[in-house]
Amino acid sequence: MDVYLGIDVGSVTTKVAVIGDDQVLRFSYYARTNGRPVEAIQTAFRVLAAETDTGTVRAVGTTGSGRHLAGLMLGADEIRTEITAHAIAAKTACPAVGTVIDIGGQDSKVIFIRHGVSTGFNMNTVCAAGTGSFLDHQAARLGIPIEEFGDYALRSRAPLKIAGRCGVFAESDLIHKQQLGYPPEDLIAGLCISLARNFLQNVARDSQGRKLRPTILFQGGVAANVGMRAAFEHLLGQPLTVPEGFTVMGAWGAALLARRRYLRTGEPTRFRGTDRIATFHYAPRSFTCDDCTNRCEISELTIDGELVSRWGSRCAKWENLTLSSADRHEEVEPPLGRALTV
Repeated sequence: MDVYLGIDVGSVTTKVAVIGDDQVLRFSYYARTNGRPVEAIQTAFRVLAAETDTGTVRAVGTTGSGRHLAGLMLGADEIRTEITAHAIAAKTACPAVGTVIDIGGQDSKVIFIRHGVSTGFNMNTVCAAGTGSFLDHQAARLGIPIEEFGDYALRSRAPLKIAGRCGVFAESDLIHKQQLGYPPEDLIAGLCISLARNFLQNVARDSQGRKLRPTILFQGGVAANVGMRAAFEHLLGQPLTVPEGFTVMGAWGAALLARRRYLRTGEPTRFRGTDRIATFHYAPRSFTCDDCTNRCEISELTIDGELVSRWGSRCAKWENLTLSSADRHEEVEPPLGRALTV
């Protein structure tokens, strides 16, 4: 069977999707990145190798904040932004989609779609209130498992008014009302409504007058929170659709984009292979080039002793992978301990 792989490496979670020519999800994987994207990718491919027969991999796509690193590790054929990946996955899951609300671990976004064409998007910029990491933190502080957070909100009969324009203010207000003895279900319901309102007033507000049109898809890890879903539906006055595979939409979109590229070009994949990715040894390294006054910091990545990429220079000199940096730049900058004592 011909298959296409997509991987979405985010700051909080790593997702993998496998599709066939029918574009249907055949395998999905979702786990926390835990600040170690390389290890998270290798773990994902070990699970992939153990749980499914991938068949013949025709093309691989990557997306997310770690898409470039993942692309180097995997030998990706397509490296695309989250917006593009999420939009194509949403249109595949629901051809009638008009709006995508995507809230992940560290960011949130809205994508406007009209007649199957993406017409624009907005993302949160300076505030992470309402994202998965913020909700995780509040659940831990309240001593409630995040899996039960939304259920508490649905039990509320008198949601409290919580300041939600800023994550710091929201937490401060939540603590204050908690100290006054309000029950957790009213605190959580109020927080969900406040965070949903903050998203609609700030992220979803569009300077060109674009509105949230049905069908509205709610995707990303936060879509698992029934309290947030209920809050959005209450404020919008219309239902939201949570698609199957809502946690891996970015990875699914990356796989779809890889498939589209393969069908367009027919070029053989650069994929390194599941077994090799699961077991290879990687070594990142950096040095400072002092050949000019720019003194660029050059980053290198080697896989199983093979130099696979360099980046960071303003000129194209270090793009030549045959250049050796070790002889002249073994230690351009002093170790931190020595630098502090100078």
